[in-house]
Amino acid sequence: MKVHFISIGGTAMHNLAIALHKKGYSITGSDDEIFEPSKSRLKKYNLLPNKIGWDTSKITTELDAIILGMHAHEDNPELIKAKELNLKIYSYPEYLYEQTKNKTRVVIGGSHGKTTITSIIMFVLKYNNINFDYMVGSQIEGFETMVSLSNEAKIAVFEGDEYLSSPIDRRPKFHLYKPNIALLSGIAWDHINVFPTFENYVEQFEIFIKTIEKKGTLIYFNGDPVLKKLIKNNNKNINKIPYSAHKYIIEDNITKLITESAKKPIQLFGEHNMQNINGAKLICNGLGISNENFYKAVSEFSGASKRLQLITKKNSTNIYLDFAHSPSKLKATTAAVKQQYAERELIACMELHTYSSLNENFLSHYKDTMSKADLAIIYFNPKAIALKRLKQLDKKQVKEAFNHKNSKIFTDIDELVSFLMSINFENKNLLLMSSGNFSGINIDELATNLTK
Repeated sequence: MKVHFISIGGTAMHNLAIALHKKGYSITGSDDEIFEPSKSRLKKYNLLPNKIGWDTSKITTELDAIILGMHAHEDNPELIKAKELNLKIYSYPEYLYEQTKNKTRVVIGGSHGKTTITSIIMFVLKYNNINFDYMVGSQIEGFETMVSLSNEAKIAVFEGDEYLSSPIDRRPKFHLYKPNIALLSGIAWDHINVFPTFENYVEQFEIFIKTIEKKGTLIYFNGDPVLKKLIKNNNKNINKIPYSAHKYIIEDNITKLITESAKKPIQLFGEHNMQNINGAKLICNGLGISNENFYKAVSEFSGASKRLQLITKKNSTNIYLDFAHSPSKLKATTAAVKQQYAERELIACMELHTYSSLNENFLSHYKDTMSKADLAIIYFNPKAIALKRLKQLDKKQVKEAFNHKNSKIFTDIDELVSFLMSINFENKNLLLMSSGNFSGINIDELATNLTK
């Protein structure tokens, strides 16, 4: 099979390219920009394009498939030629379905927690020596790539993102997988540039439920009233299983799961992660894994990259990095760290980075989301707002939106770093939250300096 990637440098795209290369496919690709770590990883497998930019000479009738990434535009010259040659053009999720349509497909959806739940399932399956294909939105310890496809595996585990599939396919990604087993972790409005109203956003989850295969299974968090209403109003012939947070206790800053036989210490913490664990357990049970084997595995799971990831710790200070950016994620993550270390002060620092978070019409949704923090720091870069062609925000506007009794707002990254360096972090934790990178600062270096 000869497959060409238009926009091969993307996080998801380059991982799929590597996965197909490992499967024995002949892979080519193009992009107008490729950053690390995609660049080094593509180079490792001799998949890095010889030159940056689009090259229509790569688009020929010899290709079996074109995979089109979101970074490309509709007027992309390679895409135009592929259409002229009547080549088969797939979106990223569409091609994943094609590769796994004869397998048992497990799809994890929801506005929050889907990466963690998918990661737990992957870790538990691997721990129990079960072969499976997968796609996950983060780097997981023990897995070289974020995508794996094979001829042998009978199970495929996918993180089901609700964002759009490609520039010419405006369906949410998770509408294309047609799961046999699905999970929904909850619904909290996000992606307002694509789904301008909450009702429109909720509708995407309703459509997802309808894509579940006949006699399939839907596992859902029963603490979400919007989700519960969707489930109740859906008459599709599927098995519906609710879940809540796993029972747990915190002893000496360690979270322990309360199981039938014992209290099991785990590395994850926070109420939301207890929900994630219970949802993952039900999926694993459905794939034939006993509770005993699930608990053995999950006790060794350290988490996904940038999901309450411990960057460094020293004495009475822990510094965490989390992908949290939407209001629901911000609230859950901040509460989790404060609950785990109730005796320590919590300094929570988040970056407004996404289209939604930088939109003044969405700011009000952040009210009280960092209330569990002793000090709330909000950073945003005016240049990022300009690039997204949004109306500029001012510090007072942001401060009022978050409604925190002790907050500081920064728009200059150097000033933010200087302020953090002025703090004595003894008996304090720092939580850094962003879907971006705080204007490119070296997080590991910053964490090391803060704990010196």
